[in-house]
Amino acid sequence: MSTVIELTRPRPHVAHVWLNRPDVRNAFNDEVITTLSDTFAALARDPDLRVVVLGAHGKAFCAGADLNWMKTMAGFNWDQNRADAQRLADMLKLLDDCPVPVVGRIQGDCYAGGMGLAAICDVVVATRGVTFCLSEARLGLLPATISPYVIRALGAQASRRYMTTAERFSAERAHALGMVHELVEPEALDSTVAGIVDALVANGPQAVRACKQLVRDVAGAPLDDALRAETARRIADIRASEEGREGVQSFLGKRSPNWITPA
Repeated sequence: MSTVIELTRPRPHVAHVWLNRPDVRNAFNDEVITTLSDTFAALARDPDLRVVVLGAHGKAFCAGADLNWMKTMAGFNWDQNRADAQRLADMLKLLDDCPVPVVGRIQGDCYAGGMGLAAICDVVVATRGVTFCLSEARLGLLPATISPYVIRALGAQASRRYMTTAERFSAERAHALGMVHELVEPEALDSTVAGIVDALVANGPQAVRACKQLVRDVAGAPLDDALRAETARRIADIRASEEGREGVQSFLGKRSPNWITPA
């Protein structure tokens, strides 16, 4: 069984996925890509899951591509490079499509493909001292497969700069640009992540999934009659649902809803 990814379930509704190659700063290789894909595919099928925390063991979150993997790719022809890049692109899409929120726990350097992983997270918590870098251009390459997620997270203008210059930038800068949601001292990382997890688990599980999908569907869509009708339909659907009725009744009755598990 692969050990490059560690999956833990500290609570029934919570999964922690850990990059587990600290000796190589959690760099990507084929095994990491395959195991991450398999792990998230299985989690997506779990109806009881409400949140995933994506973190890494060791001093770095992810240093990008593994050097030995890069040596292998250096000998690839065009078709082999295309197939290899497609596997990474498919893995990132699978993670981005996770039906429940993914909370990124960023505790160390986050470079190249690691930035792609951070960018797919719905909530990103990073410690002061973390350095980000889109380093591909230094090697005569480009961050193509991660670009849809990084541009969405950083914004187009900041992405123009950092993709072309390959400059390192701080967690403080990433926070100012909106990619990092919570910037904390290292000793506060786990408690901050835990607080966000608690907030997510306290909400209606189907409503949280629907909220994540709502943002995906509405962002960038034209505000036309079709969109207004679709959003009205969605709120009507959830108001009439069992969970929606329970949520409103529990609020009016000043009691906890039935999806909250007693501590």
